[in-house]
Formats: sequence, structure tokens, C-alpha cells
Amino acid sequence: MDYRENYLSWLENEALEGGLREELKAIACDPREQEERFYTELEFGTAGLRGIIGAGTNRMNVHVVRRATQGLADYINTIEGAKERGVAVAYDSRHMSDVFAKETALVLAENGIKVYLYSTLHSVPQLSFTVLHLGCIAGVVITASHNPPEYNGYKVYWEHGGQASPEQADEILKYIRNANYFDVRPMDEQAALSAGLLNMIGAELDEEYYKATMSLRLNPELTAEKGGDMKLVYTPLHGSGCVPVKEILKRMGIESVSIVAEQEAPDGSFPTVKAPNPEDPYAFTLAFELANKVGADLILGTDPDSDRLGAAVRTGDGRFAVLTGNQIGSILIHYILSAMKEKGILPNNGLVVKSIVSTMMADAICAHFGVEMRHVLTGFRFISEQIAYCEKTGEKEFIFGFEESYGFLKGSFARDKDAICAAMMLAEAAVVYAQQGKSLYDVLQEMYAIYGFYGETVKSYTLKGKEGLEKIAAAMEALRNKPMDTVGGVKVLSFEDLKKGIVKYRDGRVEKAGLPSSNVLRFFLEEDCWLCVRPSGTEPKLKLYIGGKAHSADGLDKRLNELMADADERISELLK
Repeated sequence: MDYRENYLSWLENEALEGGLREELKAIACDPREQEERFYTELEFGTAGLRGIIGAGTNRMNVHVVRRATQGLADYINTIEGAKERGVAVAYDSRHMSDVFAKETALVLAENGIKVYLYSTLHSVPQLSFTVLHLGCIAGVVITASHNPPEYNGYKVYWEHGGQASPEQADEILKYIRNANYFDVRPMDEQAALSAGLLNMIGAELDEEYYKATMSLRLNPELTAEKGGDMKLVYTPLHGSGCVPVKEILKRMGIESVSIVAEQEAPDGSFPTVKAPNPEDPYAFTLAFELANKVGADLILGTDPDSDRLGAAVRTGDGRFAVLTGNQIGSILIHYILSAMKEKGILPNNGLVVKSIVSTMMADAICAHFGVEMRHVLTGFRFISEQIAYCEKTGEKEFIFGFEESYGFLKGSFARDKDAICAAMMLAEAAVVYAQQGKSLYDVLQEMYAIYGFYGETVKSYTLKGKEGLEKIAAAMEALRNKPMDTVGGVKVLSFEDLKKGIVKYRDGRVEKAGLPSSNVLRFFLEEDCWLCVRPSGTEPKLKLYIGGKAHSADGLDKRLNELMADADERISELLK
């Protein structure tokens, strides 16, 4: 069917829920809007579904959620004993999140699958923890992470606590496509409760998560004694982090925590920010004002599903600097490895894992402490796979994982980014260093002196439609077939093509790449500089990542500007 037929089939279907019919009637004379909503279906992949809330196959609504859940249920029911193990379901503060979560739970129950549903909004790391703690076969979180307020999403987790693999996502998608949007019905809630299929999760699992998180502290006595001296500002950005982050900070002894009142209550409209993204310095505007008022030296912020942590630290001149994800990750690695070494608990087979587009400073820190740094493809599920591998083989002891997009994880009881745990560890580091007369900003400057001045920059190229996808594909092929041999005046030492699975060196040698196949190109340059180019798998977008190193802050800025100017000019030309 074309988009018009799809539109009419939805409009005329008697099973269409609630206000969706009125929404479709309102666009009866708007063919462009009809096409946008019905020309395709929301993509289902390793990150599940994500889209604008509204009526249509290309929107998030109860029928799309029910159909996706039916596909998930059909897949689960092919696995022996899986329905008894059950599925955990959580949701964040976004519009319709609670509704979509209950629909998910009741469709699973209708298929005979045991469900554990959180009775209030909860974070991604808590859902991941729950899947592992209860031994569930899978988990679902209703969230669109830090997207704008009109979006929501449906993320699927598997028994290892991380997101579903590409192979699993493909299998689930096959079953989704066999389901009809309007034939899927949820079980009656009271009937599901009476049958023991719907089980509401209360405070008991929160307590288990808190205990597990608190066990990761490296200096609990010091933070308990001196945490009261620290002044900290926290903003949950209207999301699910408010309760757990406040609770963890309180339990570790940090009592002077000022919450940004305007951003404390859950609100899917996110009225105080353009987007609820702790990567965006503007998201801290209200937090800056509060921190200056109360005299705080550290600001923490979490996104709506509380898997990403942002932070700002006071500098020597009294202003605040918003840290990048790479800087936060580097500070945490440096603190964790330093503390473990000092206490004599740094394992000989320790492992730190990061994504391939994250800072090389992390590699330098790990090398300094004699700890292996392992690179994985972009996406935190690849880090969770490494944790599972460590547990299965016992060859390595996982210490920490991170990616530049503000995702951090210590410990292995959750298998996705954990902003709650990261907030605890960064606050602990701040308390410990404060006893040495240092702020986190001072520590970062010391790290530059020890490891070198590392920095990174990113640029996204967003094109339109099919033509945009074709231009991006052509640009990737051009870079692949004729790699750059210098960038910004710096020699390229090796070129890695993960699609072909090869590494080409400047001297002509060719080796097999050490990472799985992916449409990614990496250039390794002299003086610890690098570039990475990768397209989006579903949208006409291309991302350019650049990393550099220098002997001073000014030298680093100059180096990054030169690398970006040259690479940007070449890629922009290829995209014309």
C-alpha cells in the first residue's frame, strides 16, 4: 500500500485508539503530513524503536508499541523456558511513557509471558540491573533518551543486561512484521495481576540496586567523614534520575546537595531546556545560577532515562567549565586506577573498555597503570558484551567502560551506561581530591601534565532523503578507495577500513582489522592524532570525529583546528 492507502486504513479502522482518530482527521487535507506519517514504518534495530509521538506507522503510539511487543513476545516464545523467566519493563518521564510501558506489559502477559513492571518511572541502569538480578530473559525501557520532547522510544534489552544484538533485533523484527497493528490486544490488567503474569516492582529492588552501587565506592570512609564539607548542585533535567541520584549522594555522606528546583519534577515537556541533554552546556544554565548562589564547585546533570551524566567544574578564575564526555571518562579512569593501586587492589588482569571514537588520553592513562585498554565499536552494548565475556572466561577483570557521548559504567551488575553510579564516583573523586587541596579542574590540569594535552572535536553532516543517503555512500567509497595520506599537515600512518576488515600501513603492509565489520573508516596519524568517519545506519547523516595531542592547551587548539579545517573541507567537497 502507498501512504494514502495506509492513512485511510488507519483512519477507518474501528480498533483505532482514543484521540488518534481525531489526529488523523485533522490532516485529511494535508497530503504531505499524511505521507510523513505513513510512507514507512519506524525502524527497529539494536536500539529498538524511536520516533515522534502521534498517529501513524512512522510514529510512536499504542498500536506501534503493541505490534512491537507482539513481535518480541513471539520471539521469546520460541525459546524454551523463556516466558517463565519473564521480562522487566521500565519507563522514564516522557509523554506517554507510562502508558506505553503498561501496554507493553499487558501484551506480554496476554502471550503468557511473566512481566515485572516498575510502578514508577525508573532509569535505564536500574532496568538493566533488574534484568540480571531477576534472571529475566529480556527487558524493555520506554524512553527516547535525550531527544526533544516530541519523541519517545522502545529499547529492548536481553538476558545479559545489555541491549539486544543485531542478530536478535533482526529476528524480533521478522516477528514484528508478521503482526497486525490492530489485531494485537493487551490483557486485562486485573486478570494479569490475578494470574501472576503482571508483577509490580516496588522499593525492594531499588534497595538492591543501591546496595550494589554503593559497593563500588573506593573511599567510603573518607566520603562519609568529609562528604558533608562538599557543596554540589544536581539537575535531573526533568527526568528519572532525581530520586536515585539524591539517594546515592545522601547515603555516601554528601549532604549539601542543591537541586535545581525548576528541573526537579518529572516533566516530559522539558520546559526549561531546548533538549534534555547533559552534553549541551545550555542545559546547565539554571544550574550555574544555583551553584554560584550556594557556592558549589561541582555540578552534575543526568538525562531523562539517567544513562548519561554531564558535569561542570569550577575553574581557577571562579567560572564553570562544562566537561566533555571524554574528560569525565578520563578523570574517572585516572581516579579509579589511582585509588585501586594505592589500596593494592588493582588487578593484574584488569580491563578498561572504550568506544573507538573516544579519547586516546584513556589509553595513555591505562598504559601508565599497566592496565589493558580495549577498543570496541560505537554503542554501549559492545562494552556490555566485553563484560559478559570477562565473566564467562575469567581471563580479564572488568574495571570500567565508557564512550565519549557521556556514557560511563563501573562494575558489572548493570550492563548499560549508568549515570547514577557515575555521579557517585565523580562526587567521590571530588571529595577525595578536595582533601588534597585540589578541585576536579586542578586534577584535569595535572593529568594533562602527566599524560599530555589530548582533545577531541566532532562534526555532523546532515543531508536529506534518499539523495542524501546516496551522497554519503559515495563519499565513504571515495574515502575508502583513495584514503587521505596527510590531514592538516600531519602524516597518516595507517588507514583502517572496518567494512573490508583491513588495516593499510604507510609502508604498504596490509593486516586484518581487529574489530567486527562496520561501515567505519579510521585514520591514525603521527603524534597520537586520529580521525574516524562513520555514517548513520538509518538516517542521511555522516559523523566526523577528530582527536589530537599537543604539548600545551594552545597547541592542542591549533592542532585540532588544523585537522578539522582540512578534513571538513575534503568531506564537504565529497558531499556536494
